[in-house]
Amino acid sequence: MPKAPVPAAKAALGRAGLRFEQVDLVTTHNPFAVNDPWFAGPTGARLTVELLHALRLRGGGVGLFTGCAAGDTGAAVVVRVED
Repeated sequence: MPKAPVPAAKAALGRAGLRFEQVDLVTTHNPFAVNDPWFAGPTGARLTVELLHALRLRGGGVGLFTGCAAGDTGAAVVVRVED
């Protein structure tokens, strides 16, 4: 399960026509961190919004969020914030 975000991130970048070197910021969901069960919130959505906010503060750029879910599945999304 911890490896699942890697192919998901590669696939999302490939569909976006980008290389990892072109990404300005990355966030990832770590389901083994204590804050996830403690807050029991939608961490993927929260981390994506935090990524968008951080990119906005930087004046824009490309961001990548990736994370794993139950089993050996992963998900990723590439976002671009224009200034």
